[in-house]
Amino acid sequence: MEERLQKILAHAGHGSRRACEDYITAKRVRVNGKIAELGQKADPEKDKITLDGVVVSVPKRNIYIALNKPRGVISAVTSPDPRPTVRDLIPIEGRIYPVGRLDIESEGLMLMTDDGDLANKLTHPRYGHEKVYKVLVASRPDQKQLNAWRRGIVLEDGYRTAPTKVFVEGNKGKGTWLRVIMKEGRKRQIRETGSLLGLPVVKIIRVEMGGIELGRLKPKEWRYLTEDEVKKLKGKGSGSKPKTGMKTGKRSPAKGRGPKRPKFSLKKKF
Repeated sequence: MEERLQKILAHAGHGSRRACEDYITAKRVRVNGKIAELGQKADPEKDKITLDGVVVSVPKRNIYIALNKPRGVISAVTSPDPRPTVRDLIPIEGRIYPVGRLDIESEGLMLMTDDGDLANKLTHPRYGHEKVYKVLVASRPDQKQLNAWRRGIVLEDGYRTAPTKVFVEGNKGKGTWLRVIMKEGRKRQIRETGSLLGLPVVKIIRVEMGGIELGRLKPKEWRYLTEDEVKKLKGKGSGSKPKTGMKTGKRSPAKGRGPKRPKFSLKKKF
């Protein structure tokens, strides 16, 4: 069956469709020996498709994995130094890569897949996928600090963060466990936000992403997603239009107050 080249490349694990379009316009893709053109279609079962001279192999079935990334592991496929990567923790064949990275000090849920389209939809903020973090800060936040975090603040590079849901989960020694729910995920955003608000971050654990929960996975453990979980991920992005008009810096509807706390208990998940 013929499909657009960028979709075939994305399905083969070479990145999002946008990235694969760039490969085509850069004349890095060939079909049956001829340089491909943007918009061209091909049949991966009949045509020989290459990227930089390497034959593109399209898997018959995509791989979807949930992993509990421990601290000290890089959220990448390869590492420039001896430090281990998330790919090292999953001893299976295939070209899979992480969705939604965590910095080396952070831990928790990571999704690994060879589905480039889904990876793009899960990580791009315009699609509205929520990521949930359990965050330990070094002190007891006051209402002013919590409200500022919820409304959004200006980071050191001038970027204003979007409104964020922040709930107090409980205390640990002199510190406090927070539950942070956000739809964006700039590099080290939670750590920088905490630092600027006078709430140094001690620990970050991602416990949910796109409706998929970390559950009982221990650090370094991984599992394949169930068919229902894959459908849940695709249902939130595939076939639906991305959310538009999302702006940063807007106040919550209730001025001076954070988002309404859910009626159900969140502590049971931990």
